[in-house]
Amino acid sequence: MRSATSSTAAWLAALAAVMAVGGGLVAAQSAPDGENGRYSMTPIPEGVLRLDTRTGTVSTCTKNGAGWACYAVPDERSALDAEIGRLQAEVEKLKGQLAAGPTVSGKIDEPLPKSDPLKKAEPKIAEGERRIEIPLPSDQDLDRVMSFLEKAWRRLIDMANRVQKDVSGKI
Repeated sequence: MRSATSSTAAWLAALAAVMAVGGGLVAAQSAPDGENGRYSMTPIPEGVLRLDTRTGTVSTCTKNGAGWACYAVPDERSALDAEIGRLQAEVEKLKGQLAAGPTVSGKIDEPLPKSDPLKKAEPKIAEGERRIEIPLPSDQDLDRVMSFLEKAWRRLIDMANRVQKDVSGKI
């Protein structure tokens, strides 16, 4: 049989080995960059908002049945930067086209007209003679209107008579 001291010594040796290996693992991990570590966490109603202080990416972390899951929030800034870059390139292209195009001077050969040629001239009438003339319909136009009204009136009377007959016959 072994003595108690030899088993205790073996046990202490094993413990020291585990401590040495564990200490090496802890030393192998990277230390946090700042006082609070790499990530900054802010509670939100759905879970936690996580900011990566190294890259600047923002993620929302929520707890589901399998555990916590973090999903990156879409970065609108990169889309805006891309659009700004595209517009700046387009402006430069248009400036180049404008510079390469024909030059326009401020002076023209012909004088501009003093009035608008498309504007209708106002009739020249003295202040006291302003009149509005409305053309009256001809006798033929009046006859056509009267004929139309007579036909419409007869149809209305015929419809009223039919309705009255239908109602009186059913009652």
